[in-house]
Amino acid sequence: MGNRGMEDLIPLVNRLQDAFSSIGQSCNLDLPQIAVVGGQSAGKSSVLENFVGRDFLPRGSGIVTRRPLVLQLISANAEWAEFLHCKGKKFTDFDEVRQEIEAETDRVTGANKGISPIPINLRVYSPHVLNLTLIDLPGITKVPVGDQPADIEHQIRDMIMQFICRESCLILAVTPANTDLANSDALKLAKDVDPQGQRTIGVITKLDLMDEGTDARDVLENKLLPLRRGYIGVVNRSQKDIDGKKDIRAALAAERKFFLSHPAYRHIADSMGTPHLQKVLNQQLTNHIRDTLPAFRSKLQSQLLSLDREAEEYRQYRPDDPSRKTKALLQMVQQFSVDFEKRIEGSGDQVDTVELSGGAKINRIFHERFPFELVKMECDEKEMRREISYAIKNIHGIRTGLFTPDMAFEAIVKKQVVKIKEPCIKCIDLVVQELINTVRQCSDKLDSFPCLREETERIVTSHIRDRESKAKEQVLLLIDVQLAYINTNHEDFIGFAKYVQIFVIRKGWLTINNISIMKGGAKEYWFVLTAESLSWFKDDEEKEKKYMLPLDNLKVKDVEKSFMSSKHMFAIFNTEQRNVFKDNRFLELACDTLEEVESWRASLLRAGVYPERAVVESESSGPSENFSMDPQLERKVETIRNLVDSYMAIVNKCIRDLMPKSIMHLMINNVKEFINAELLAQLYSAGDQNALMDESQEQVQRREEVLRTHHALKEALAITGDISTTTISTPLPPPVDNSWLSAGAGSRR
Repeated sequence: MGNRGMEDLIPLVNRLQDAFSSIGQSCNLDLPQIAVVGGQSAGKSSVLENFVGRDFLPRGSGIVTRRPLVLQLISANAEWAEFLHCKGKKFTDFDEVRQEIEAETDRVTGANKGISPIPINLRVYSPHVLNLTLIDLPGITKVPVGDQPADIEHQIRDMIMQFICRESCLILAVTPANTDLANSDALKLAKDVDPQGQRTIGVITKLDLMDEGTDARDVLENKLLPLRRGYIGVVNRSQKDIDGKKDIRAALAAERKFFLSHPAYRHIADSMGTPHLQKVLNQQLTNHIRDTLPAFRSKLQSQLLSLDREAEEYRQYRPDDPSRKTKALLQMVQQFSVDFEKRIEGSGDQVDTVELSGGAKINRIFHERFPFELVKMECDEKEMRREISYAIKNIHGIRTGLFTPDMAFEAIVKKQVVKIKEPCIKCIDLVVQELINTVRQCSDKLDSFPCLREETERIVTSHIRDRESKAKEQVLLLIDVQLAYINTNHEDFIGFAKYVQIFVIRKGWLTINNISIMKGGAKEYWFVLTAESLSWFKDDEEKEKKYMLPLDNLKVKDVEKSFMSSKHMFAIFNTEQRNVFKDNRFLELACDTLEEVESWRASLLRAGVYPERAVVESESSGPSENFSMDPQLERKVETIRNLVDSYMAIVNKCIRDLMPKSIMHLMINNVKEFINAELLAQLYSAGDQNALMDESQEQVQRREEVLRTHHALKEALAITGDISTTTISTPLPPPVDNSWLSAGAGSRR
């Protein structure tokens, strides 16, 4: 039988398969095996039964194999079978084996032809078998029956692919001789995953059912449609033989007689038939295991190393030891405290590279989100000017005041300061949410102890909520302090006196259009508009002032665009019929675009320079674009508007500085100190420490699973370490021309 020194390899793989199946997983290790692939009624089941020498597979019309069957054949002195799902029970009656396969299939797939990729593991011990591990896969079908889904063909194809695409899987491609071999689905699938033909063995069934005068000699001699590993022909029992309970041993004898007596096959009879197929598969699987063993052993080693530390911890763990529970509690609280501090303060280890979290997110709230909320809070310009206008009028009452009233400024400032409360409270809410998220992230490590995790989260979150209310009180107090005294003596405040001289409403280039050609013609100057005057300079360095025009009694009017000029124009004139600039009654100014003209007109309006024909809207028209015809009032509005801006900039700067400091002191640092100093005491006073340290069911399962897996890997490594890989093996046959497979696939498309 060839490779005697390697006979223990296949039982080894069977033991490994059982070890990994018993722990409910494969440990991601692809164990060497042979997958039997073919169309429905290609004779796959008969080939497997001939290997075993017993009828044990379900029979019937349509799709019968509906779950993968992992069949481990083991040479032994006695004959019996056992299933992995009912381990310990020996089946000596193979009719019962068939019934158990049917029952187990129906249990997962239902009784109406459904399919499932979950395998059934069957081990057969017999003196009539060679050591082999085969997987019987559902037959490739085209048309759904029963309650099979419409895409049954794709489902079966996907299931087959899961097995045969593994490099460690040999493919037994079964094709009946009475069909066109070039259209074989089994060979087509094998070609897709094994284009070099290194893992594919061809099996031709139903040679006795070919039309009279025809034979498959050229195929079996590997001449017609060559495969690298060649073909082996077998003759299975007919349906009549099966129904008549024809003995498999008699069927094997009849198969031998068929090959010896058939004129087309007698010269290759020794390399045909089921016994020869068993030997070839045994040899090929043994070789395959030998070839894959070094990589397999390396994979075992790396997985064992990855589990070593965890398994060692679990092995020494005594769940019911009270001292162990106390120690674990102390360690967990200490770890939680360290993790919380690291997430807030930042650290080099365990850095989140996906999103901002903890301290980084709080920093963003302080320095990006909160300032943005303050800016967003700024009120509508028209609304603000309307409020200032009403405040000035109401303060003057029946009199017409000569000066801009301080009280109007104070009233508007206070109204703006009160609005800061909302973004401040929102900032605290955002920080609280992030602190709670950080607590949850840190408590992930307490998952093994659900009661401890729940209690820790409850205690810390409750403390955060308590600090939240104190922080909000303090921040609202900060706002009330700002409201208590409006400090117009602040060094950064522009002030009433300085405002008139220095406050600029607008700057920009304008062309004076109506200078006579004798004096140089139209010329561009740098204009500066304040609340009191309009000045222009030679250039934007503002060193050489050309003229300063007071704004009293000035108005704006439209000027038609001249066909000679591409610029848009407007004019300023004096309502008292005086010259505005030198000998000119009008000062014609030009811009490059209409948008610039509109923008300058709006700026002049803010300075109290109105359009020539302005329509005053009634009080009832609400806060739409209404303005007073009183330029003096409008100038007061502009003054207060800009003074409010100046003062609010001071308040905002102060609040932006104090908010992070207050939150850090009252909440974040306080919570860190609480976790360090108080959390453990609170946990002890919360109730029974033993109950706190009860493990979760998942953790118990995880521990058992890790220990089982570690043991299985260790055992597997020990077994593979005892095997010599220096024994001889049959070399792989040379490549052949298998382009016919592609052509056959093309003809079907």
